[in-house]
Amino acid sequence: MSEGDRYPAKLSKLLRRISAAGTRAERIQTLIDLSKQYREVPQRIATRPYSKDHEVPGCESKVYMFTEDKGDGTLEFHFAVENPHGISARALAVILAGTLSGAPLAEVAAVSTDLVYDLFGQDLSMGKSMGLQGMVQMVARAAQRGAGAVADGGLGQSARSMSS
Repeated sequence: MSEGDRYPAKLSKLLRRISAAGTRAERIQTLIDLSKQYREVPQRIATRPYSKDHEVPGCESKVYMFTEDKGDGTLEFHFAVENPHGISARALAVILAGTLSGAPLAEVAAVSTDLVYDLFGQDLSMGKSMGLQGMVQMVARAAQRGAGAVADGGLGQSARSMSS
């Protein structure tokens, strides 16, 4: 992260792009467009029914998060968003997976739940904001555990088995 940046480089770049959208309607459309990029969790990572160990607590859209050791001291993040109408959750899943996968774990671990408001604004319902913040927290915790494992000499067992 560069000085003054609160987020890893790819995430900061995406936030600048979303912020440049201008009006609230344009920003929402940008997030909807991102949600359309959502892809299911690869079967090599997880299959239904997903373990409750991977469920994001408090998320209305039934989101599950999985991690994969990339072999270079970083993690790949995967999300299953079970609610087909969970546009915000799908958008955030695309953003988190696309910008934090492969980023230094210490930077990922430092990502704040403020990200939810930086992306979606202050107009979220309490339930929605709690669920989206839960997604960010789960990613940060996985990165913290991964960083600890790397410091101890490697990620060891598959990072996929990490859960909150």
